[in-house]
Formats: sequence, structure tokens, C-alpha cells
Amino acid sequence: MSALWIAHVKVLDAEAYGTYAKLAGPAIAAHGGVFLARGGRYVQLEGSDRARNVVARFPSVEAAEACYRSAEYQAALSHAIGASERDLVIVEETPAGS
Repeated sequence: MSALWIAHVKVLDAEAYGTYAKLAGPAIAAHGGVFLARGGRYVQLEGSDRARNVVARFPSVEAAEACYRSAEYQAALSHAIGASERDLVIVEETPAGS
């Protein structure tokens, strides 16, 4: 079953976060991830407002978690630490019609 990687981000250092984004994209793609939303328009209805929202679809929860734990993604993430405030969750998708 496919899974969604959902991140809500407040960027504190645009240059360092830009480096993260350049490195993270290929790492995500290498694990079967496809971006569905990446920083576009949004409406904040509840919770903490973080202007950058990212959603990627992976083939499975396991693939998304493997991506996160991979050496390539961790190298990218090292540029985001301190350059952003982030929440990240992986959620298994509900089958269509459920």
C-alpha cells in the first residue's frame, strides 16, 4: 500500500535549506518517492503555521522510512537541521473507495 510523506516546514536559513532541498530530491526519487505538493499555495486552518508544506508519495511506508534512514537523505538532512523547524510524518494511504 502506498504511503504519504508529509512535511510542514518553517525555513530559518534559506541558503542552507536550499542545499537540503537540492540533495533531498534525488534521495527521495531513488526510493520511489514522487512529489505531489512542494511549497505551493495553502490555507492554514488549525495548528502551527509553517509556510512550506511538502507531500510525497512512496510505494510503501517501508520505502518512505528507508528513504529517511538512507545515507543520502541523512546527508541532505544535515543541511536542514538548524536551518528549519520541521514536522515530518509518514502515513499509509487509504485504498480508494474505503
